[in-house]
Formats: sequence, C-alpha cells, structure tokens
Amino acid sequence: MKVSYNWLKNYLSFDLSPEEVSEILTDTGLEIEKLEPFESVPGGLKGVVVGHVTEAVQHPNADKLKVTKVDVGTGQLLNIVCGAPNVAQGQKVLVATVGTTLMPEPDKPFKIKKAKIRGEESFGMICAEDELGIGESHDGIMVLPEDTSVGEAAADILEVENDYVFEIGLTPNRTDAFGHYGVARDLAARLSLKNKVRATLPEVKVDIADGNPIIVKIEDADGCGQYAGLYIESVKVEPSPGWLQNRLRAIGLQPINTVVDVTNYVLHELGHPLHAFDADKIDGNTVFVKTLPEGTKFKTLDELERNLSSEDLMICDAKGGLCIAGVFGGIGSGVSEETTNVFLESAWFNPSRVRKTAKRHALNTDASFRYERGVDHEMTLFALKRAAQLIQELAGGTVRGPINHELTKLPEQSEISITLKRINDLCGANISAEELENILSSLDFEFEKSGEWYQLKVPSYRVDVTREADVVEEVLRIYGYNAIALPERMSISVSIPQKPEPNQVMQSLANSLSARGFSEIMSNGLTESAKIQKVVGEELAKDLVAMLNPLSMELDVLRPTLAISSLESISYNLNRQAERLMFYEIGTAYQKAEKAYKETLTLSIALVGDRFRESWNNQGQPFSYSDLSGEVKGVFEIMGITDLKAESGTHSFMTDVTVLKKGEKPFASFGVVSPRALKTYGIKKPVLFAEIDLTASLRKMKHATKTVDDLPKFPTVRRDLSLLLNKNIPFAEIEKLAFAKAGNMLKEVGLFDVYEGKNLPEGKKSYAISFTLRDEKKTLTDKKIEQTMAQIQSELETALGAELR
Repeated sequence: MKVSYNWLKNYLSFDLSPEEVSEILTDTGLEIEKLEPFESVPGGLKGVVVGHVTEAVQHPNADKLKVTKVDVGTGQLLNIVCGAPNVAQGQKVLVATVGTTLMPEPDKPFKIKKAKIRGEESFGMICAEDELGIGESHDGIMVLPEDTSVGEAAADILEVENDYVFEIGLTPNRTDAFGHYGVARDLAARLSLKNKVRATLPEVKVDIADGNPIIVKIEDADGCGQYAGLYIESVKVEPSPGWLQNRLRAIGLQPINTVVDVTNYVLHELGHPLHAFDADKIDGNTVFVKTLPEGTKFKTLDELERNLSSEDLMICDAKGGLCIAGVFGGIGSGVSEETTNVFLESAWFNPSRVRKTAKRHALNTDASFRYERGVDHEMTLFALKRAAQLIQELAGGTVRGPINHELTKLPEQSEISITLKRINDLCGANISAEELENILSSLDFEFEKSGEWYQLKVPSYRVDVTREADVVEEVLRIYGYNAIALPERMSISVSIPQKPEPNQVMQSLANSLSARGFSEIMSNGLTESAKIQKVVGEELAKDLVAMLNPLSMELDVLRPTLAISSLESISYNLNRQAERLMFYEIGTAYQKAEKAYKETLTLSIALVGDRFRESWNNQGQPFSYSDLSGEVKGVFEIMGITDLKAESGTHSFMTDVTVLKKGEKPFASFGVVSPRALKTYGIKKPVLFAEIDLTASLRKMKHATKTVDDLPKFPTVRRDLSLLLNKNIPFAEIEKLAFAKAGNMLKEVGLFDVYEGKNLPEGKKSYAISFTLRDEKKTLTDKKIEQTMAQIQSELETALGAELR
C-alpha cells in the first residue's frame, strides 16, 4: 500500500524527515519496503519562472520565429527566440532558463542550453503546456494572468506537489492501517512515548437539507450488517482540483472526476470503501441489499458480463442489480460526466461473503481488498459524511437527508483481561504501569484496572485483536522491540519428554529416511483382491477386508499390507526406466480378525537396483540384505527401541526373512520379495522389502522410560571375522548367537561383505562380519578381547557349522 508523506500531515503535526518516519513505522510493524520521491510534474519545474515579454519582433532570418526580450526578475533582460504563433509583447509567460531540465514525457528529459537559432542567440525557452509536462496542448505558449508576479517560481503558481511516498508491506491482519489516518494513528502512538500527541480526523460539517428520495432496505442480514445512503442533487461532474489529483497520483491512482475521485480519496484517507451511483439510473425509490437468482447476468464496470451466484450479495433497485456489494460497480449505474444527481453508499459487509464473491469472479479491487479483511463499522457514517462534504465543496449540489441508515448485526467489541506481569513475562520487557497505560490510551484501548488486572475494550477498528497475545504484540510494537535489552548470557534447559508424541515420531522417521535418499510414496488404501491372492496365496487372502459397494473390481478390498502399494509403485517406475528406487510409506494396513477388523499403522521400506548412482567409480553394486537390515535398525534407533532380537522367519511373500521380536511379539519383518509376488506386478529386478509395525512400536515407546546416558568414557574396539557358511543361514542367526555369547560387552555386529561365487564350495557363501566391543567400566585388554572373540567364533562353528576363512 502506498502512503503519502504530505498527506499524513493532514492528521498529525510532526517535524520528522521521511527517512525518520519510515524508520518509526517499520519499528511499529508497518514495514516500509520502499521510499520514493514524488513530483506531480516530473522534474518539479525547477528553473522555470514567470517572465514578462517586454519586446517581441520578427526574426530577421525566419518567417515563423520571433525574437523576444523577457524580464525574469534578475535585473537583466533575456534574449529568447520563440516559435509560438501567439507570443506577443506584454504577456506574462513561463520561461525555462538555461540549465533547466524539462520532462515533457516520462523518462525523456531534455536540458535547456544557450543556443544560436538562425543567427540569433537564445537564452532559454518560453514554454507551452506539453513542454512543461502539465498538459497536452501545443497550440501555443502558456499565457498567464497579467497580475502574476515576475520571477515567481512556476511550481508555486501551478501548485506542483513535491512529496515522498512510502510503500508499506501490510500484513493481512492490519486492516486498521489501510488508510492514511490509520497510519498516522500508529505514528502518533509511537511519538506519544515522549510527547502526548494524537492523530485527529478532519472536521466534518455537511449542510443537509430535507428530501432524500431514496430509502434503503437490507434483505440479507447475514451479508450486510449496516448500510447507509445520502442523496446529492445538482452536482457538476468535472475534473478534480489540482490538490486532489496530486494526492491520488502520489499513491498511484489516476484521477477521473470529482465524484469518483472523492470516493477514492476517502477510501485511502479512512480505509473505508464507498460507492457512488448515478441516482437518475436507480429505478424506483428503494435500494435493496440482497441476492439474485443463480445464473443472473450482470455487466460490471469493466464491461464483462458475469453469471452471478445465488450467494453473491448485490445492491439492487426495483429492476435488478446495480453493484456487486463490496466488490465492483455495475456499468449501468456508474457516475459519468452527464451525472447530475448522486446516491452515495457507505456500508459494512460480511468479510467472508465479500471474499468468496471476489474469488468467484476473479476480482480484486481496493474495496474488496478491505471489506474481505474487515473494516471498521463505526467509520461507516463518518466516511459517508466526509465524502458528502467534499463532493459538496468540489462539485456543488445539495445534500438531501436524512441519512437513510439500516442496521442488522455488527461485530461485538472484543474484551480482554490481562495483567502487567503477564505482558512483561511474555515479551521479556520491564514495562511500568504508567508506560502500559500510556500505550493503551494511544492505541485507543479503553481499560479499567482492578487490582493487578486490566479489563480492556478493543477499538472497533482492530478486528484482529481478540486474545491476550494480540494485546502483548500491540503493546510491544509501540514500546519498541529495540527497547528490550538482550541478556548477556543465554540460559537453556533441556527437557526430555517422558512419552513420545506419535505424530512427532512419524515425522522424525520420515525426515530421517528422506535425508538418507528415500522417496516417500502415498497410495490408495484400496486395492485389487485378485492380485493380493497371487501375492500372498488364497489361504491368507481369506482375511481380506472387502468393500460392500466397491467403486471397481480393481478397488474392491482394503490392503492387508503396504507391500501391495510398494510393488505397484516399483512396477510403475521401472517401466519408466527408473532403475534405482528407494521408497518408504507410512500408512495403514487392514486385516479381518475373528470378531473385529484390525488396523495397523505400518512403515514400509523398499530397495531396488544399485546402492549408488552409476558413475565412473561406482558400477554394479546392488543393494544388499545388510543395507536393508541397516535401514530397519536405524528406524528402531530413532524410536529408541534397542532390545529387539532377530530371528529367522517365514513370510507369505518374502524369502530369507528376518523377524525382529520382543518375546513372542513381532515388531518388524524384512527380506527378499518372492518371485511369485514380483511376477504378479511384472517386476524383473530383485526387491528388498521391510515392514515395521508402528502401532506396536509406538505402544512400546509409550511404556518405555527415556534415559540419558553419559558419553562413553572408554574406547571401543573392532574385530573382524571372515566366515564360510551354508547359504541358507541368515545373518540374523549369527547376530543372535554373537550377542548371546558376548553379553553386554558386544555393542554392534555388522555385515560389511557377502560373497557367493567362484572358489567357494557349492552351497556355501562368505560373510565378512565386524564386531564392536566396549566395556563401560574399564579399558579392554588384548587378552580379554581375544578371549571374547574366541568364544564367539567357537559358538558360530558349533551352532552353525561356520568355518574361519
């Protein structure tokens, strides 16, 4: 929003530079994004003065030129060659002296220089309107009244406005600052910290005669809480005076005529929209606020015909629509140069209704922008009278009353209770009671004090202040954010929540997996029963949850496992040449139990293709079983679950299955998707898949007590073994036996290489395994380390037939 520096001075007396005002407004929350100078005439006509033509003779060498002598008040006559046909001795004219820069067109300046024209020297230029940039006429030079003083600056005679314009980045809640008076009010509030000052509204005195022929009637009380109208007869619609045009141009508006310019002026003065109708185009003597039938056609001021909704609030006469309420006027009732009688509207419309209508018709006007955010209903009558006064002063006419004014339901004034201690606690300041009361008064808050409590009544123009935190914000922005001292030291306390919050846990899991390169998939919970039977077998498929009225045969059951959606996504991407896939999904799986249906919150993980993207130094390294095992363990580490035991297991659609359990309760299972399942979805690459029961995991976390351990004081030791084993022995069995034998001294078992191929006996595979050891009470000795590793090796040889390579 653009705000004029000079315009602000209409409501508040201050002696501050534009830069100082800019800094204060930004500190109060009205952020100044840009500050620019404005001149109503580009260049400001600096160097253009009134001259008196004392002599005008024919140029000796040119028929269409004259040589003049002009007195500009310097005591020396200027010799100026002029080509204007109307230049004559005795005239008062405007002279651009040597060195002056004129700008007849935007961004096209030209500088006046001493010149020799057809042999005669010329020291300036006698100007026409278009050469000065104040009009389009080039019929001749501008001739001024005879009593104009020689040497007077043209800028003073032509009322050239030199101003500064602030561009404010208003937040949507600050509807109170959508006018110059609102901005002046904030500026006054900050200045009141030192000297009590108030922004004052202009005095309004309107001579109102009897005989208003138009009455108003609100038929849609939900859409309109207040509507007021005045009738002004015998107005003369013509261009606005210079001061009004300058005000509007400064903020980027194009002047149109006196009536329209006044409504725009009041809008940007008070922040309250108005609308002017040609009263002679209103059919009947009643203006209705109501809706029209669905599909009614209405042509707006932009000459577009629009199909109205039955929810669109309209201003109507006896025949039909005149205006889309709070949004845009109709082409059939607008004010033109032929208008002589005006009906002036001021209202409060329901913000929600205006917003929906503006969005429905893709309209964003100055009026809708304010109405949809909420305007001050107490400004309705004042704005109407202010506009009527200005129209009467500038366009003449008689204001006919009384003001026809109808009320339905308006917003109630907010009341908030708060203490000074609460304010200081929330904002970290040390505001005194006197300072608080001064700030509240400067912001127009009415208050009563009872003990420590302040009972506040929020001013009607602050529709966004509804709660305690809003009051603190208001006080703080006037007190000054920069006035709060920052502490020299920061105190931080770390609190450890005893119980996890499920959504936070799932968000942490999602963030971690995404950071590790996984892509999240979100799929439909409905799937096809025929495919599930092929994946899990007909026996297990009996427990599917079938839809009573399926949308299609492809969506006839709820998925019993997230593997279905994962395989569908893998198939889709592989068919589009995406060769490396890392997917995860958090969703619900559904099963039919004996007496009820069971919903299980589940996390699925799927790996396909190579571990690394193909490059010159990374080729042909597919994801391994240990990669999947590591991802699953990482998930449980995030959840703080570290006491699960790994066991070999069986699964309906996976081979080489590892199950993570606590007692007999399974928490996760992972392995390689079976060829039968892959064939069902046309997948020709191996798929590593894991499914984690988040319902059980979150329940376990809920009953667990979080503890914080000191960082390890003693070093860890790693030892590696290379073992030859039968192919059917999963890594989980090795891990289980190692932990059972080594006890608490063994911290981690890792599989860092698997080899199957040449130089190995048939049916064998080679595992390279790391063992991480640490004693929490002392440093491990070589003897203890070797003894522990010997025990692990012996256990693996005895239980699994492992051979040391």
